[in-house]
Amino acid sequence: MRLADSHCHLIYKGLGEQQPEVLARARDAGVVAMLNISTRENEWDDVIAVAEREADVWASVGIHPHEADQHPDIDTSKLVERAQHPRVVGIGESGLDYYYDHSDRDRQRASFRAHLSASRETGLPIIVHTRDAEEDTAELLRDEMGKGAFPGVIHCFTASGAFADIALDLGFYISISGIVTFKNARDLQETAARLPLDRLLIETDAPFLAPVPHRGKTGEPAFVADTCRFLAQLRGEDPEALAEATRQNFHKLFAKTLA
Repeated sequence: MRLADSHCHLIYKGLGEQQPEVLARARDAGVVAMLNISTRENEWDDVIAVAEREADVWASVGIHPHEADQHPDIDTSKLVERAQHPRVVGIGESGLDYYYDHSDRDRQRASFRAHLSASRETGLPIIVHTRDAEEDTAELLRDEMGKGAFPGVIHCFTASGAFADIALDLGFYISISGIVTFKNARDLQETAARLPLDRLLIETDAPFLAPVPHRGKTGEPAFVADTCRFLAQLRGEDPEALAEATRQNFHKLFAKTLA
């Protein structure tokens, strides 16, 4: 299989200390493309540095909704400026998280709008995190899309089937993580089984959310192969074909990876 891990955090604890070994295991598992995601401004340089060093790794710039309160000065212009780097291929992750509410909801929404504007201005995909905030996420996406289209992906999808349909109608891709392999993820499995193949991505969100049979371990990009095999069986597809389709989707959405 030739796989793309569309969302991982290679500098985070559990991966950063053994990054060469983590990357080697990913490549041995067939992973040929990885998107290294940032969540805070003080990560941007390190995240980009990995992408500069590794030909099969790219970077994003963004502020996670948990961090919105700590980054009131991050606006569209700052995101656009950093996104000019040749190895930065996406904006985010950004969005809304009402499950933990680590940041004020108004601040989250303002930060999310700044990221959406940066996506529209640069043409780079917005990487959306949404948890317990479907209605507001959909409202902001529709509102901002009305100002001019932009590409994007709902990362680590765990929302409802109805929200999946909204995202698809807006032209978004949907990325499935190792959560789909969990026994209690029946609703997600039902949605994942019917997603159109040409809008589907796979991710690890490493070092988090290790799929079965690695639950309880530190997640890493190599495990995207396990999620791919599970998802292929769920959908009644060949794992090699699913890996190839999702890899091609990755490069289509994150078109700057082909530059």
